[in-house]
Amino acid sequence: MRTARGDAAAALVVRGLVKDYGRRRALDGLDLEAARGAVTAVLGPNGAGKTTLVECCTGLRRPDGGQLEVLGLDPARHGRELATRTGVLLQDGGLPNGAPAMAVLRLVAAQHSDPMDVGALAGLLGVDAFARTPVRRLSGGQRQRLALACAVVGRPELAFLDEPSTGLDPHGRAAVWDLLERLRAAGASVLLTTHSMAEVERLADAVVVVRDGRTVATGTVAELTSSGPEVARFGATAGLPLAALRTALPTTVSAAEAAPGRYEVTALEPGAVDPQVVATVASWCASHGVLPEGLSVGRRSLEEVVLELTGGPSTWDGAPEGRDPAGAARAGASR
Repeated sequence: MRTARGDAAAALVVRGLVKDYGRRRALDGLDLEAARGAVTAVLGPNGAGKTTLVECCTGLRRPDGGQLEVLGLDPARHGRELATRTGVLLQDGGLPNGAPAMAVLRLVAAQHSDPMDVGALAGLLGVDAFARTPVRRLSGGQRQRLALACAVVGRPELAFLDEPSTGLDPHGRAAVWDLLERLRAAGASVLLTTHSMAEVERLADAVVVVRDGRTVATGTVAELTSSGPEVARFGATAGLPLAALRTALPTTVSAAEAAPGRYEVTALEPGAVDPQVVATVASWCASHGVLPEGLSVGRRSLEEVVLELTGGPSTWDGAPEGRDPAGAARAGASR
């Protein structure tokens, strides 16, 4: 169903989306809603369906089932109109190899009726530093900056950004985050797929966690991390004997070395990690002549929540989504 421009409360509506690649189902009834004027982060391991979702939303893939509305329109039927209202950054970039970087950005800007100031955008993302360099000679980080500039130069109502800060140094990441905050402040909507929890915590108004092509959790960062036990975390010399600490602590908490040199004291009931527990931890560290580095008390981190929802760290390092090579090449060529 078509919605009048500007009337829809959501920039993106996905209901029961299905996409198959031969015998492999990349999207298995995925549900998602992205609000207008907000950054919605989609998190999940490699192969969860994130890139396939973006490709379906941008018309590069045709779903095999479900409902999909981008700015109130069906991307399969209204691709030309949506091309002028959306911006897309996909992992392979799709940039012309022979042209200089700034020439590519100016060409993309010329295709829009009200583009951003090209010079200002190039300065913000550092594209001006390699303006005359042909795309084929750009580093991975430089390509990423240029591709992002091309994705947003047309002032999109909705930007689909797939791993926008991948391969960037800290300065580059900061520039990307600044740009995304400016887009949101200007009223744009952003669908962000990323593996960076810091990026999500800095930018996301809403988070959608996906696994095996399905949505497994939604909410704000605060909502997703508010459940679970309180934990005191700190760093110290690896391999310290925990027997004395466990004896000194009340039975309502547990103590463990979660990783070499990273210790956790976890509440077994609400409120168990109190000031006295923290003082006990500090005293135990002092008895071993070490400082509890980075001592903090809180609930589970976003990374811990997402790993629990998606099956643990091993699922984040697998093969990318199972797309047929010919299809992937066609998608890149059509961009």
